[in-house]
Amino acid sequence: METNRAEAFSDGVFAIAITLLILAVGVDQALAKGQLEHQLLHLWPAYIAYAVSFVTIGIMWANHHLVFRQFARVDRPLLLLNVLLLMLIAFVPFPTRVVAEHALSAGDREAAALLYGITMTTTAALFFCVWIYGSRKLLRPDADRREVSGITRSYLPGVPIYGTATLIALVSPLASLIIFGALALFYAISSSFFGRAE
Repeated sequence: METNRAEAFSDGVFAIAITLLILAVGVDQALAKGQLEHQLLHLWPAYIAYAVSFVTIGIMWANHHLVFRQFARVDRPLLLLNVLLLMLIAFVPFPTRVVAEHALSAGDREAAALLYGITMTTTAALFFCVWIYGSRKLLRPDADRREVSGITRSYLPGVPIYGTATLIALVSPLASLIIFGALALFYAISSSFFGRAE
């Protein structure tokens, strides 16, 4: 099977997930708690959580496109791996909202950071599985070997980095959340430079 249908379905899931992120901002709660201006300012953790997750999902979408462009076709195992990856991407709005609502609560911040971190680490692992499986079994015959090698190298540190940031949440949830924000910024900058080299 060609990659077009898998990519079209994936684009739909990415679009829905990135759109649902706005629910993390929680304006409904702000309206229920008193003066609107004060409450809108008090929602700053939600704005940051929204921005970090939006950029992260956007980068995942761009990388997904780059990865599937390397494949000549898809098969059932790749489709299954892709569906599992999309399931996690569609899940991202939930931990984003949890972080947005509990980032300022010292008692709940650790659980929120752990949930976000476990989601991101598992997503990175599935992204790596999609790439490794596809790059070994389904590459286009004319795929640029340097680009293939570069994609593999760029995915190798993902799971360890996200896993480490998740474990840091056990010691300092705030530091963990800051690292997730820094990772989103780093990948946004590096992927735009990587995209220019294509």
